[in-house]
Amino acid sequence: MSLPASRRLKIGLSACFSHADPDRSLFTGKTLQYVEQSIAHWIMSAGAMVVMVPCPTGETARGDVTLAHYADWLDGVVMHGGADVWPGSYGEEPLRPEWLGDRVRDLYDLALVEAFSQAGKPIFGVCRGLQLINVAFGGTLYQDLLTQVPGAQVHRDAKQYDRHAHDIALVSGSRLSQLYPGQLRARVNSIHHQGIKQIAPNFEVEAWSIPDHIPEAIRRAPRPGGGYIAATQWHPEFRSEDGSTLDDSALLDDFLQACSRTRTFPFPGHSPFQIRDRAARLLKRALLRRR
Repeated sequence: MSLPASRRLKIGLSACFSHADPDRSLFTGKTLQYVEQSIAHWIMSAGAMVVMVPCPTGETARGDVTLAHYADWLDGVVMHGGADVWPGSYGEEPLRPEWLGDRVRDLYDLALVEAFSQAGKPIFGVCRGLQLINVAFGGTLYQDLLTQVPGAQVHRDAKQYDRHAHDIALVSGSRLSQLYPGQLRARVNSIHHQGIKQIAPNFEVEAWSIPDHIPEAIRRAPRPGGGYIAATQWHPEFRSEDGSTLDDSALLDDFLQACSRTRTFPFPGHSPFQIRDRAARLLKRALLRRR
């Protein structure tokens, strides 16, 4: 018998942004927040319910709902892929105009990670989500792998998109390697041109790209009272039809099991920043200035 809604996990999914555009024929001049279909379906494939977490501030904001309310209500959150991370988020200037990223979305994503971390709820990142999590906890990024990493392979092919793939090496003894016993090498899709330069403190790399040794999966190191945070540079929701890439089910099950445990035994909250709710206040201030 199908589980009732009250017994299903409720998983938040970060929003993608399409900023107000006066030349757009539909929703002219309006800000759109949306999710990509397959990642919602990926989470739902294990029976969880998906809730997009909208940005609560902006030019049309009303009421008193905050990201902290969502973090308190939901069982975990998945950080969506999408636009480049703004280099200013990790203390750099853009090397090229096309690598400017999306500062407003960064502020929203940072505030969302902050809210769920403070609530002690599990967080899983995908592609941009991995990069954003790394930045939120003090790491840095390469703005462009081909430009900044000698010998880097092509990690993003616009024509092949999710059919573009490369091999990874799973770190022996890591949680990721435990999810795939006896499989220390795998193939994954690759749809990014930015990547981790310096890993955030208290995080561990769980997989590296072959042969150029770029971090492909990270996880917060186990510690007393520490909640679940993990991420992959590849998109596990983009399942290959021929089965040539790493099976996604173990990753999803691991995250949802953490959400179930936390529902029963909550972790104490922890802020990734020194000042509690810092990211939420920065987001609100930035969007108020845009009015």
